[in-house]
Amino acid sequence: MEEKITGSEILIRALADNGVDCVFGYPGGQIMPVYDKIYENEQGVFHYLARHEQGAIHAAEGYARATGRTGVVITTSGPGAMNLLTGLADALMDSTPIVAISGQVGSAMLGKDAFQESDVISSVLPVTKWALQVRRPEDIAPALSRAFYIANSGRPGPVVIDLARDAQVGTAVYEKQTIPFIRSYNSNPEPEKEAIEEAARLINDSKRPLVLAGHGIMISGAEKVLADLVEKGELPVGTTMLGLSSIPSDHPQYVGMLGMHGNLGPNINTNHADVILAVGMRFDDRVTGDIKKYAPNAKIIHIDIDESEFDKMIKCDIHLHSDARKTLEYLLPLIERKSRKDWRASFDVHRLVEEEQVMARELACEAPNGKMLMGGVVRKVCEAFGNDAVIVTDVGQNQMFAVKYSKFNKSRSLISSGGLGTMGFGLPAAIGAKIGEPNREVVLFCGDGGLQMTIEELGMIMEYGVGVKIVLLNNNFLGNVRQWQHLFFKSRYSSTPMVNPDFKMLAAAYGIKGADVACAAELDAAIEEMRKCEGAYLLNVNIDETDMVFPMTPGGNGVDEILLNESEYYKPV
Repeated sequence: MEEKITGSEILIRALADNGVDCVFGYPGGQIMPVYDKIYENEQGVFHYLARHEQGAIHAAEGYARATGRTGVVITTSGPGAMNLLTGLADALMDSTPIVAISGQVGSAMLGKDAFQESDVISSVLPVTKWALQVRRPEDIAPALSRAFYIANSGRPGPVVIDLARDAQVGTAVYEKQTIPFIRSYNSNPEPEKEAIEEAARLINDSKRPLVLAGHGIMISGAEKVLADLVEKGELPVGTTMLGLSSIPSDHPQYVGMLGMHGNLGPNINTNHADVILAVGMRFDDRVTGDIKKYAPNAKIIHIDIDESEFDKMIKCDIHLHSDARKTLEYLLPLIERKSRKDWRASFDVHRLVEEEQVMARELACEAPNGKMLMGGVVRKVCEAFGNDAVIVTDVGQNQMFAVKYSKFNKSRSLISSGGLGTMGFGLPAAIGAKIGEPNREVVLFCGDGGLQMTIEELGMIMEYGVGVKIVLLNNNFLGNVRQWQHLFFKSRYSSTPMVNPDFKMLAAAYGIKGADVACAAELDAAIEEMRKCEGAYLLNVNIDETDMVFPMTPGGNGVDEILLNESEYYKPV
């Protein structure tokens, strides 16, 4: 007779059999049986104790984004599960594979307002790909295998397994489960041959094609075929923010980042292109600007694994519903070798103007008042690490400066909260990224506002010795809101100035080395000290509070209606 084991032990065995070697979480009353089995650690599943459940799920996101594997988070019922909601929404919008496991009260107490009971499934359905409550131990293994399949297939995203106490303490025979497919869920559709051929014809006949590469390039592993495609057809390629690092920054066909704070070249030339090939991106409003003014001269080809994205924002001419890598592999042999040197050179004209009128000030690093500018600090830090570090950002000005002034040599080198724009994402995500990629340097750029939202996760760094390098771009303001207040609300700085603690001292309390950098003359030596430090480090940099992110396409403007500074719109040469 086969041995029966508890549902909690089944869960841990099933995690290991699904390739999980670490989880992030926080214990509590209704998940205690599971934590009792984690304590035994017989299956090699290591648990990282976060200091808050939101920190735990952001760490799982960072792990998933850095590795491509599914991140796992475990919490208790009620407030523990509810504290996951922000991370679940963040993971859903940014297509991040997460399996979240929450404890739940016993079946007999469901719906009776028991201590720390909440209706987890109803709460998480809007922010997950799938969610299921499990009440019997024999249902745990199949539910978990299904969860992993759904989380990291098709368009990845978060799933939730709500585990009633009955399932945790009851017993059943464990049988390893494999889910090769789910009926009615086609996670890997084939693109239509006729549509592929028509897309190739449009690209081959075009004089001014532009490729828009999104996060889906890295999710599908399409980096090489993307490079082959744009080289063969001499197709300029721009990326969304989350698409950064899908093609090296120094690739000859790479023309910059799209969007509200993107580069002039790809934004201006979006409205001059005659064909746009959009791959694994969703035409976010920050990329398109006013959709009525977007790409008026272009035939648009959209490749996406999620057909709900087709025509949601921008009406497209050809829909290719499939995996990005598979579709590009079908498309590549049909693309003709062509010279488009004049079209490619037009992007450089805009780039030179941007470098002269915007970037030159930032790269000077120091403002007239002696404080530093974010762009120059970011560039110096990235160059010190050979442009090979995994760059993680929080949200706000620090994010925009980090993505604009970093350069990338390798894929999966940028981790940031894109769609939801979650302040507090940066620190725990950087911790998860470093745990997932221990042999790569991980550099976090954050602001003083976002850091304080999850600053308790310094405790995770302290306990586990996670060697994250933290660059705090500290302007004593909620900088991005301040910028909008300055430009559009008559400089009425409502609730954006911040009275901050001594961050270096706070880091020291957690055993983390650090330095305060007051002026540009001190910066190079401080960066070198941080680079040489084997463990975690916090560099607190004195940033000019008037520093603002430009270029900028204000809300409601067309993608090519771009501010170079507070009052001057760019006039293409």
